Amino acid sequence: MDYIFDGSYRGYLCCVFEAFERKEFDALPTTDHRVVVNIFSQKRQITSDAQKAERIIRGMEKIIGKEYLILFYHNFLADNQADWTNGFRLLIELFKHRKMNMLDYGRPDILRLHQTVKKVSRERHRMKAFIRFIKSNDNLYTALIEPDFNVLPLIIKFFKNRYADQQWLIFDIRRNYGFHYDCYSVQEVFQTQHQEIRDPYDLEVDLDPKEKEFQQLWKTYFKSTNIESRQNLKLHLKHVPKRYWKYLVEKDH
Repeated sequence: MDYIFDGSYRGYLCCVFEAFERKEFDALPTTDHRVVVNIFSQKRQITSDAQKAERIIRGMEKIIGKEYLILFYHNFLADNQADWTNGFRLLIELFKHRKMNMLDYGRPDILRLHQTVKKVSRERHRMKAFIRFIKSNDNLYTALIEPDFNVLPLIIKFFKNRYADQQWLIFDIRRNYGFHYDCYSVQEVFQTQHQEIRDPYDLEVDLDPKEKEFQQLWKTYFKSTNIESRQNLKLHLKHVPKRYWKYLVEKDH
């Protein structure tokens, strides 16, 4: 049985609620664009319900405590069908047996959960370091990202605190959504018109007149502080993977 939910964490938790309500413990939580076409597989649409999701969260807290609640949320943000399934199976077991040792690394499923959460955390830290904003002439700072995992919800508070006096937009082009800050509050935004954007420096916006100058200054600074004879490309790639380069102004575009 495929449980088709809306892609939100709330919808994901509602899949757990429905599995117990219908006794369909072998269900597979997935979304419309991830579901595998199979004429023999049944499908059920799962409606996202705040009260049902809250009941699941309260139940998780009673069994494993607040400390481990975050593990399942970060595992969900891995944005991967296999990790969604692994987390879902663990939640089913959690509510069936009303106990679970979340530090039992001898279990492959629990070990995988922790390994996935660690990967998500690593991607979150990289996004904080590698995001670059482009200023338009309406004083909006725009940054495009394309992380392996859906870490955007984990970094918004950081940028809100760091750039509290600036209007900015951070948009995930892989998942087609982002967050806009207007110096007062943060709002989630979605792309209403399909437009493929692969390079943030090809954005069709009117740049601030000084933006190009600042970009050139930063490139010059980066080049002047670089000692070519002491370059260690292997180490550099370890800390700054090449997939991030197109978002860094100090790299050639």
